[in-house]
Amino acid sequence: MKTSALTIRLDASLQRQLDRLAKASGRSRSDIVRDALRRQLALLQFEEARRQVTPFAEARGYLTDEDVFRAVS
Repeated sequence: MKTSALTIRLDASLQRQLDRLAKASGRSRSDIVRDALRRQLALLQFEEARRQVTPFAEARGYLTDEDVFRAVS
């Protein structure tokens, strides 16, 4: 897998938190940041998908998460 480098700026507090977590978990800072980015991107994709299907769900009477849960349980 080809990789590329990305430079980001962190404030001192965030840098300390990242360093502590890396040390405590035995993972590299890069691993932690990559995992966080993957999670954030997945969350944003989910939110976008939800935004797109919400009008169709509401038109069929699915107004809350509980409505959906009842339908699929």
